[in-house]
Amino acid sequence: MAAIDKVRVLVVGDSGVGKTSLTHLIANNEPLTSPGWTVGCSVEVKLHEYREGTPAQNTFFVELWDVGGSISHKNTRGVFYNPTHGIILVHDLTNRKSQENLQRWLAEILNKDGKDALKGGDAIDMDPEQFLGSTQFKLSQIPILVIGTKLDMLDEGHKQKIQTRTSAGSIAEQCGADEICLNCHESRSLAAGTTDAVKLARFFDKVIERKYHNRDTGRKYATSYSSTMAGPFGSFPLAQQTAGQQSSTFSYLNANPVTESLS
Repeated sequence: MAAIDKVRVLVVGDSGVGKTSLTHLIANNEPLTSPGWTVGCSVEVKLHEYREGTPAQNTFFVELWDVGGSISHKNTRGVFYNPTHGIILVHDLTNRKSQENLQRWLAEILNKDGKDALKGGDAIDMDPEQFLGSTQFKLSQIPILVIGTKLDMLDEGHKQKIQTRTSAGSIAEQCGADEICLNCHESRSLAAGTTDAVKLARFFDKVIERKYHNRDTGRKYATSYSSTMAGPFGSFPLAQQTAGQQSSTFSYLNANPVTESLS
């Protein structure tokens, strides 16, 4: 069986926004009935068909790194940020603050050390236009997707407001990224052929292209996926998948694990 290449996508956002339910839905095409506690980081692996239906179609592993959002992990979770090939920013549609905090999450990742990219700690009032327009952000060129969860908890009036808000002045617009709003407890939310499923597949394609393809020549230049994977605390074996398996899950623990709220 030929080796399968892989990419790493960070899934970040405040505690309780639904990151664990989201990653499970993406990787398994079914909702998570009993979300657990995320301590440190958990990883789901999805088989993705790059440019499906074209002559360039190829199978890749997409690792979805669900990073714990607890403030207690802030100074240690930077170990999960390198390498980063793509970023999914997750917020709770019923919690406006969780959307506003996405700028901080993005700054934290690009800073690579688990701390704010701009000085001042938690008290700083970050200017999103200043940060998102900075040279640091532009040079990162990391594909970004913004996902709003808990759509089912909004009434119709609020859903219409959400659609208006996402099209003007949102972090997705500032990053030039697509945005998805969904219900993680409904498997049809990302059903094949839907607009949101297309956006997700397009995002994964961009992540793969950034790591593996020269856009001018189309030439592949990265190494293949191996039977072991290097984690922040050493290497470990990855369970081999058969054609019928869609995902594999494993978890990391921080040196000083702290239980966070459900996500």
